[in-house]
Amino acid sequence: MHSSRREFLNRVAGTAATGILGSAPPAMTASCVAERWPAPPRPAAGPKIRAIAFDAFPILDPRPIAALAEELCPGKGALLSEAWRTRQFEYTWLRVAAREYADFWQVTADALAFAERALRLDLGEDKRARLLGAYLDLEAWPDVPPALESLRRAGIRLSFLSNFTPRMLDAAIERSGLGGLFDHVLSTDRARTYKPDPRAYRMALDALGLDREEILFVPFAGWDAAGARWFGYPTFWVNRMGLPAEELGVSADAMGATLTDLVDFVTAGA
Repeated sequence: MHSSRREFLNRVAGTAATGILGSAPPAMTASCVAERWPAPPRPAAGPKIRAIAFDAFPILDPRPIAALAEELCPGKGALLSEAWRTRQFEYTWLRVAAREYADFWQVTADALAFAERALRLDLGEDKRARLLGAYLDLEAWPDVPPALESLRRAGIRLSFLSNFTPRMLDAAIERSGLGGLFDHVLSTDRARTYKPDPRAYRMALDALGLDREEILFVPFAGWDAAGARWFGYPTFWVNRMGLPAEELGVSADAMGATLTDLVDFVTAGA
């Protein structure tokens, strides 16, 4: 059953009173994600969402990177993409734990080099540069511009909160024609850390000057949804890949498959 916004706001209201953000109900199964998010019922009185902090990939479509990997490595592109992505995030977590920071561009390059060796590939400098460069060519998912415009018209302040470097975020915003839609473009590089470090999530609190109950965090990955919930943000997981929730003891407060679902959820009580 989909989580209604009424249940969501009641839960956040209880959080504000106790100062403790408890576990959310289980997330939807992957089979439900393909369905359109139904219009939630009008919410009961509770803390109002005044701003949204987005991870990069609910906004930016990463699929062209995987397509390029297959083009450059026919028959092995999927393996390369998976090994690259997995090591990329493992390196961010290891570097936070060890306090040995390198920015996300460097981590991405290092992860690609590892994946190449692990699969016994020989990409060469040109293919390597094209794969890395694909991160500077990312564009928004088709549903993003109208959804962001709707949220802005509803008076919601918008922010990125991403592990991407400022250069990566700026390139994506320019290519996608999203300039002027975000009040803040926050890269965890400024704090020299990565999500799910609490220092990373705190950046939105400091930039927006709001209580955490007023900021809705929107992740792409299940682990990021869990990290935001641990920090105390109300969380709407845009689960574009239809993945199951991580087994980390917490779940997103609500979930949908697209930014259209997010708009329906946030504006249900307007």
